[in-house]
Amino acid sequence: MSSAPRRGRRVVLWRHGQTSWNLERRFQGSTDIELTATGVAQAKRAARLLASLKPDAIVASDLSRAAATAAELATLTGLDVAHDEALRETYAGQWQGLTHEEIIARFGDQYAAWKRGEPVRRGGGELETEVADRAAPVVLRHVDKLPDDGLLVVVSHGGTIRTTIGRLLGLDAHHWEGLGGLSNCCWSVLGESDRGWRLLEHNAGTLPEPVLGDDD
Repeated sequence: MSSAPRRGRRVVLWRHGQTSWNLERRFQGSTDIELTATGVAQAKRAARLLASLKPDAIVASDLSRAAATAAELATLTGLDVAHDEALRETYAGQWQGLTHEEIIARFGDQYAAWKRGEPVRRGGGELETEVADRAAPVVLRHVDKLPDDGLLVVVSHGGTIRTTIGRLLGLDAHHWEGLGGLSNCCWSVLGESDRGWRLLEHNAGTLPEPVLGDDD
């Protein structure tokens, strides 16, 4: 059982850098796609900013695009990275590898229902609530290990981060779409309060960038 809430802990949920499938607007899901050279550069720059926050721990998805992003922060901070497959992006079955336009052409009704906020197994894959069911507990387990005023950096994927934030904020799943997508290598920050988690920052990073991801 989790310990009683302690004030002052924060969680940075950091999306991985750019991949070639992001540029092509292909649904990645759980497919393991590596960072582009631009994605590596994004991770290096963002890592310098996040290192200045002096994180206490780093946990990341085991997919290479997230693991490589996390590695840049680990290099600067000297922290080890805990990898957990429960932080992977939503598995989306037949949608994976398809472009945005191909998904709409082949699965138009399914796509429209998802955008309306209905529970949809995109491509026969996971429900968003199932993603939150696996990812949010990982975040909370690592938060429980933090000292008071500690900071955890979670390196994951746009859709997984959005569902995790929605779950930790106690929002109904229908309203998770209200949390806009994260740009590559941008992050959101949750802070602990007496009444639970609060969203302190969303899609923070450098200059505004377009959102190119599976949750768009």
